[in-house]
Amino acid sequence: MTPQGDGARDAVQHPGTRGQTAVSGVGRPARRRTEATMVPDARPSSYYGRPVIKEPVWTWEIPFYFFTGGLTGASGVLGPVAELVGNDRLARRAWLAALAGAVASPALLISDLGRPERFLNMLRMVKITSPMSVGSWVLNLSAACTTVAAANSWLGWFPRLGPVAKAGAAMLGPFLATYTGVLLSDTAVPVWHEGRRELPFAFGGSAMASAGAAGTALTPISHAGPARRLAVAGVALEGAAMQIMERRLGDLAEPYSSGPGGRYSRASRALNVLGAATLALAGRRSRAAAAAGGVAVMAGAICERWAVFKAGFESARDPKYTVAPQRARLERRRGAAAA
Repeated sequence: MTPQGDGARDAVQHPGTRGQTAVSGVGRPARRRTEATMVPDARPSSYYGRPVIKEPVWTWEIPFYFFTGGLTGASGVLGPVAELVGNDRLARRAWLAALAGAVASPALLISDLGRPERFLNMLRMVKITSPMSVGSWVLNLSAACTTVAAANSWLGWFPRLGPVAKAGAAMLGPFLATYTGVLLSDTAVPVWHEGRRELPFAFGGSAMASAGAAGTALTPISHAGPARRLAVAGVALEGAAMQIMERRLGDLAEPYSSGPGGRYSRASRALNVLGAATLALAGRRSRAAAAAGGVAVMAGAICERWAVFKAGFESARDPKYTVAPQRARLERRRGAAAA
């Protein structure tokens, strides 16, 4: 999806919705209200209820790419940290999870783009102001570092290059885990753009939860303590970021409580709470409980990505989600100008 510019976000509302703030009628300068308005404000809409902006063109692969990219990035940080504290069993499992995500992520992107050469074309240049361009390079560099690091950890290959690759994966991991939230925020889709403050934190928390859950499910419980704590902390961060975002968005957060986005959002919360509670209470004593809790947390992370994905489509489809924020921005500007 090509990000829309600021002009698309701040475009003046349709003539059919203009003039509610003017007492003297359409075409005359708006002035401060000194008498009661006889006609109530109209519902924000557009001509014939048609969408003001185009829906995203991304396909079903993108939410799964958001998940695998976050898993790769956060696992690429967990692996080196586990090695530093001498927990080699956890480190090897973390590198295995990171490698699985690094292999799946380009495949999902290529499937969405349709042809492999389109993926390669994204690497023809580096545009620092474009989250998509920066993210493409971060993904490829992180995948290369992760592959070398996993081979060194499991097979002992690349004895000199291995430590460098592990350090590179650790440095690139936070960017890979959060850049997709920045990418969504850089579009004209209302619920994504207006949630730009919290989305990177929500995606980062979900990536932490995924990496911790995968590490817990794959590692013997005697060595899985750090991964278990990371999963619970990630669930807490993701849940807090989403709650703060929905509260701040107000009526614009409606796609997160109704329709497909609402169903995925409720499933995500239920799975995250169930998985985190299982990991915290029973995961330290039972390998089966640790595996079940880890699977539930990872499923919750996938549902969270689908909730954000579906909410964006709904907010682009209904013109009220585009017109209402524009009207609010115009009212704030008029109030500031009058002051």
